Amino acid sequence: MTYKDYYKELGVPSTASPEEIKKAYRTLAFKCHPDRTKGDKAAEEKFKVINEANEILSDPEKRKKYDQVSEDWKRFQESGAQAGGFDWSKYASPGAGQTHHMSSEEFNAMFGEEDMGDLFGLLFGQQGRKGRGRRGGAIKGEDLHAETTLSLEEAYHGSTRLIRLNGQTIKVTIRPGIADQQALRMAGKGGPGLNGGPHGDLYLTVKVGSHAEFQREGNDLYCDLPVELYTAVLGGKTPVKTLKGTVKVNIPKETPNGRALRLRGLGMPIYGKKNEFGDLFVKVVIQMPDHLSELEIDLFKKLKALRK
Repeated sequence: MTYKDYYKELGVPSTASPEEIKKAYRTLAFKCHPDRTKGDKAAEEKFKVINEANEILSDPEKRKKYDQVSEDWKRFQESGAQAGGFDWSKYASPGAGQTHHMSSEEFNAMFGEEDMGDLFGLLFGQQGRKGRGRRGGAIKGEDLHAETTLSLEEAYHGSTRLIRLNGQTIKVTIRPGIADQQALRMAGKGGPGLNGGPHGDLYLTVKVGSHAEFQREGNDLYCDLPVELYTAVLGGKTPVKTLKGTVKVNIPKETPNGRALRLRGLGMPIYGKKNEFGDLFVKVVIQMPDHLSELEIDLFKKLKALRK
């Protein structure tokens, strides 16, 4: 009787969690399903084996029993014994229709070397396993992944994208305030399911491009604000360009170079929240006058003398 390493068949370690086993099974089942492989005998056999593996390893009691068989098999092999001498019959489930505990000779004579399906049934209390798993139950379709890039203005106002995948065009509405690298899930827009299973999902990763004037940190925006020297000294209003439009901001008198002014509610929209925004922080950058006239130079000299 041939031993099969079900963990190896699923590509997981023997310490794998139930979630890891489930994920590995779903991935392999989708790849090897007969509806996809269309007559590939090797794939059909693989599909049968991974169904057996999943049925054993996803059931705590069956997995415990299988692990015991595996441990004994490894010790048997390490001892240098030949495969044909391993006594499978002592693991047979008494509820599998047996009238007595079969000897090793009876067991091997009945099941030979290839009937792993019947071995499965005897070891784990199931009958009539031949052909099980060949079609399988409903399987969810493959999840698809795509990327798109928005400008900062598009991220501010919201946008739409047409995503073309697998011959289909999907219209995606992107709400205002989307973050860079944020992933959107579109349920049922992935690959088709098998055996009546649901479609997979589409995961769209949104990238937000850099901007020449604004830097973004979360929902807040930062930019430099050029301010004339006279306005910085005397105070006054100066125009500020924002993603919402141009507004006038009050510059307090004697504002030093580099001071940051906070403009509430003029940052990015907060994603998923109506009429809520981050803030805009503008750093005052004082613009020195140039091409001074003789009169202006003279006035600056008088100001300098007054400061002394």
